[in-house]
Amino acid sequence: MSDTNYQHGMIDTLNKGLGALEAPLAPSAATGLGWNLLNEDLSLPTAVLYEDKIRHNLAWMQRFVHEYGVKLAPHGKTTMAPKLFRRQLEGGAWGITLATAQQTYAAYHHGVRRVLMANQLVGKRNMTMIADLLKDTNFEYFCLVDSAAAVVHLGEFFRARGQTVQVLIELGVTGGRTGVRDAAQQQAVLDALTQYHDAVKLAGVEVYEGVLSTEADIRAFLQRAVSITRELVAAGRVERNPAVLSGAGSAWYDVVADEFAHKDVGAPLDVVLRPGCYLTHDVGIYKAAQAQIATRNPIAKQMRSQLQPALQLWAYVQSIPEPERAIIALGKRDAAFDAGMPEPAQQFRPGESKSPKATPEHWEVTGMMDQHAYLRIAPGDDIRVGDMIAFDISHPCLTFDKWRHLPVVDGDYNVVEIVQTFF
Repeated sequence: MSDTNYQHGMIDTLNKGLGALEAPLAPSAATGLGWNLLNEDLSLPTAVLYEDKIRHNLAWMQRFVHEYGVKLAPHGKTTMAPKLFRRQLEGGAWGITLATAQQTYAAYHHGVRRVLMANQLVGKRNMTMIADLLKDTNFEYFCLVDSAAAVVHLGEFFRARGQTVQVLIELGVTGGRTGVRDAAQQQAVLDALTQYHDAVKLAGVEVYEGVLSTEADIRAFLQRAVSITRELVAAGRVERNPAVLSGAGSAWYDVVADEFAHKDVGAPLDVVLRPGCYLTHDVGIYKAAQAQIATRNPIAKQMRSQLQPALQLWAYVQSIPEPERAIIALGKRDAAFDAGMPEPAQQFRPGESKSPKATPEHWEVTGMMDQHAYLRIAPGDDIRVGDMIAFDISHPCLTFDKWRHLPVVDGDYNVVEIVQTFF
């Protein structure tokens, strides 16, 4: 199956954040345009990635997992950007984590050959998409099961096709999300796996610890996962060698590494961590989470620097209707707002400034509509219509999915690449 057409797809400049050209743009031509953010060569608002910070975060996380001797399969749903997937894989990632069949299909057609789908695979069309990919013997795929019904659902479909699919038993907690809650449910899953042994192969165990809120509860949950993995290996139920033991969102990956690394389960083990937001980081929920990691984790403490926010949204001041209010041409269609409003970070005045300056600390976004943000200012502040304001964000996942193209800029704000997303 060829992925050439997908890898070399043209960039449609009619999408927001670039600036319409007369024809679509070849990805390889992006650097030759001479675009510069501060020269107003891009149509604002635009989401911008910073090359130096992306490079830093890639190296930081790869060093972290190397110190623990574990694998990294970053969660691709954060960015759904194949160019970023490629950089993560080239940097040493074991695979890419995804959440849906569509995401898996898109990633495969951009060259990804190992996917841990941290979700259940349900539905005829979704299973057909995965079955088509599994015809490629170089493609390794895992999905999750947490019930006998899920195993039967997969087993009937893949048996009829003469194919097999690898699964991880997902463990869960009462009141949480998906996942096996107790021993009876786990045994029902194992019985179903026996019934469909020819079509559904158990490769290991998976958890998502982010549904819990305290470190003590998370450690107990992770220890349960290790114990169950050991029991399954001893019983000869795990059919992949090495077995897979996977966990870790973007807030507790250090604790998962601490509990999973170097554990003796009676067989070789691939411990796979799945943080996704580390790549661009933020100044909100993940900045707070990383601060906790830097405090409690000995390896993170030894790192000379921590993760850096690599994603900003730039927009114009379009109106100052009141002395204490400016209206910014940025809204809910452009930035996540579920985990806090965008935070003004840099101000640039075209034609007068040579470089951006920090925004006043009292500036605050108090609300957003579809295409407008309300910025609280103070009477007499140095702010004008036409000023460019850069905003930091909280929760990169829900910002990325609002953009089909994100320019990548260097330290002088020159556009050095354009990243496409495939949500």
